[in-house]
Amino acid sequence: MLGRPRFVGCAIISKTHPSDRSGHEVFAMKQFNYQSAQFLVSAAKLSQCPSDDGAEVAFCGRSNAGKSSAINTLTRQKKLARTSKTPGRTQLINFFELSTQARLVDLPGYGYAKVPISLKHYWQTHLDEYLRSRASLVGLVLLSDIRHPFKPFDRMMLDWARQSKIPLHILLTKADKLSRGAQQTTLLNRRKDLPAEVTAQTFSALSGLGLEMLTTVLDGWLAEGHKKTHP
Repeated sequence: MLGRPRFVGCAIISKTHPSDRSGHEVFAMKQFNYQSAQFLVSAAKLSQCPSDDGAEVAFCGRSNAGKSSAINTLTRQKKLARTSKTPGRTQLINFFELSTQARLVDLPGYGYAKVPISLKHYWQTHLDEYLRSRASLVGLVLLSDIRHPFKPFDRMMLDWARQSKIPLHILLTKADKLSRGAQQTTLLNRRKDLPAEVTAQTFSALSGLGLEMLTTVLDGWLAEGHKKTHP
C-alpha cells in the first residue's frame, strides 16, 4: 500500500506509511483552480467560521513566515490575502473559497513579541479550538523561514498534527534568500528532524519556486476531502 509522497527538493519519493489507508498515492485526482479563489469571510472565533462541510486546507506559521504571500502566489492574486511588513497583521481566521466545497484558510500569525499578551492568549485559544474541532480540515501547511531553525511554534504544530493525524506539509519559505545548494542542504537537514509522514519542500513566493509541488499536495488533500463529501 502506497503512502503519502515524500518531497526532497523537486523530487517526489513515495513512501509506505501505516496511517494511510487509502490504498493509492495521494496525488492530484482532481485539479482545483486556485486563481478563482475569492475571499469568503473572516472569523474571530469558531462560531463565526463558515459551515463545517466540504474540505479546507489551512496555512499556519509564525508571524512574518510568509503565509499571506504564499496564498497570494498560489492564487496569482497580489491582494487576496493581506500582507504587511508589520508582523502580526493577520489577527483573524480568513477563509477563501475555491468552490462551494473547497476552501483555503489563512490562520493568524503567532509569536510576534509586540502583540499584547492578552491578544496572544486569545489567538492561541481560538487557533487551538479551530484545529481540534474543524471537521472539514483535511490538511495543514506549515510555513517556516528556511534561514532559521524550527521554532517552538513549529514544534507545537508538528506535535498537534501527529496527535490529530492531520496531514502536514512544510514550506521552507524565502528560499530565494539562499543559493540552490544551500536550499537543498537545509531541506535535507530539516527532513532528518521530521516524522516520516510529514512532507517538506523549499518555497519562494517571490520567484514561484516550489509552486507546482505545493499545488500537487493541495490537489490531493482537497480531492480526498471532496471524495468523502461526495462518495
